[in-house]
Amino acid sequence: MKITFLSDSGSWKNKAIGELAKKMRKKRHKAVCLHRAEAIPKGDILFILGFFKIVPAEILKRNKNNIVIHESALPKGRGMSPVTWQILEGATRIPMTLFEAVAKVDAGKIYLRGQVPLRGDELLPEIRKEIAQEMARLCEQFISRYPAILEEGADQSGTSTYYPWRKPEDSRLDPAKSIAEQFSLLRTVDNESYPAFFSLNGSTYVLKIEKKSG
Repeated sequence: MKITFLSDSGSWKNKAIGELAKKMRKKRHKAVCLHRAEAIPKGDILFILGFFKIVPAEILKRNKNNIVIHESALPKGRGMSPVTWQILEGATRIPMTLFEAVAKVDAGKIYLRGQVPLRGDELLPEIRKEIAQEMARLCEQFISRYPAILEEGADQSGTSTYYPWRKPEDSRLDPAKSIAEQFSLLRTVDNESYPAFFSLNGSTYVLKIEKKSG
């Protein structure tokens, strides 16, 4: 099959996507990794993973199926930054949904579901690694069962909920609260892109967190 993986050039999912594409080539599929929608070739499956621009409908027509994986139990948790918001809500697992891309955001037919269990001590790098591995597993399962799996697609049902964009301000800590009270927030911060910070006595301070090895 001809398979394309589309992601942003700076996506934290790219390592896992590259390894998956290499694995698919060994299975005699023609797999390519791209970062620009305009470059998408005609083919069988387009996986849109960690890509935050809208892919025009005309480009989606180049492939028979266009697949997205979202880190929530759709239709709940549509929108942006679902992992962050669920951890802040106290989630002990991150559900994942593999579905067909359609014009309405996160609303297509569902083919597969998965999940990443959380112990409660993981920081963002660990969480991302586990999510990327589950993402790759779902993609591989979809490919191995394609095209028969298309017959198993189910329309989304139930009440839809939506998450907003995560903003730098969402990493703000309250200096009057303990670390334990704010540990869920600390687990979700990115030390480079949106680090934890707090303001006190007229100054603002940035905190970076990492888990001690061993």
